[in-house]
Amino acid sequence: MGPALVLHRKIGIPQASLWSSTGPAGELSRNGRIWNAGHSAAGGCGRAAGYLAVAAIVTSLSEPVVGRAAARASASIVLGGGRASQAALAANDVRRGLALWRLWSKLGWNDILQRYRRSVLGPLWLTMSMTTTVVALGIVYAHIFKMPLQDFMPFLCVGMLVWGLLSSFLSEAGTLFVGAESFIKQVRLPYSVYVFRFIWSRVIIFAHNFLIYFGILVYFQLWPGAGVLYAIPALAVLILNGLCAATTLGILSARFRDIPQIIVSLVQILFLVTPIMWKPELLSGREALMTFNPVFHLLELIRAPLLGQLPTTTNVGAAAIITTINFAVACSLFVRFRSRLAYWV
Repeated sequence: MGPALVLHRKIGIPQASLWSSTGPAGELSRNGRIWNAGHSAAGGCGRAAGYLAVAAIVTSLSEPVVGRAAARASASIVLGGGRASQAALAANDVRRGLALWRLWSKLGWNDILQRYRRSVLGPLWLTMSMTTTVVALGIVYAHIFKMPLQDFMPFLCVGMLVWGLLSSFLSEAGTLFVGAESFIKQVRLPYSVYVFRFIWSRVIIFAHNFLIYFGILVYFQLWPGAGVLYAIPALAVLILNGLCAATTLGILSARFRDIPQIIVSLVQILFLVTPIMWKPELLSGREALMTFNPVFHLLELIRAPLLGQLPTTTNVGAAAIITTINFAVACSLFVRFRSRLAYWV
């Protein structure tokens, strides 16, 4: 038995009600008040909202006064039910994406192999390139700032490694969904698979480059102590922020194709104003550049333990606030625009 629409009057108050096979799906009164949201076994809130919309349309045809109020109410109910449904679909998308970890880990690794196909060293070229950069800049800037090489080189090395991971999250996220256009249009996969694939490939590159850090420790005979273990949860926080930022930028870049160019320009500015190639104490009197720089706090969260220090409470507090905002924005955009990605790419 399918749903039945019933128009009736109850003690002088016009109403429209809808009944499903298992009970009432919803009722609307003159002022648009919902008497029964319709959480029935027949279909749940999303279907009940659809029933209410139909009821409102029919009511508007038979009762113009009731119809206007009912239509407004039903529109709000449909909108509310739609958002709840989209949130459930988005959560299910993430769950299915995590379950497909074998797929996105393989795709992420394949992205790196494709870039260095038929080369002699393969992905190790990434490590060679970063090593050359760190050593050359370390020698030059240690001489410019008149600082001991064994003091400046580890600082520069860790800063460049963490910045490389952060900047890749930001500057390359624009291709996250657009670059997977052929997959999205031909294969039905959770959208989160593309996000996890992107993050995984960047984490692999970071792990390759991290070998340089051990080389610096051995060469200068340094040992950061047991506090280096704090770098593990700090790296998890950094990856979570990268995942959220990549999701946000990937969605925005799929809709507005100018976003990636803007992000690349902003990343260059962030590199110059963040203490990576210069030490924070050189900026005495202008600490605001670091206090209000979110990248600095995230970078310091992992750089300090790797250099044998602990991040300050300001760094930890700022990282918590940044992560919360980042997570909220990414979830909101993913829930609201996930269903439109296939049309935008």
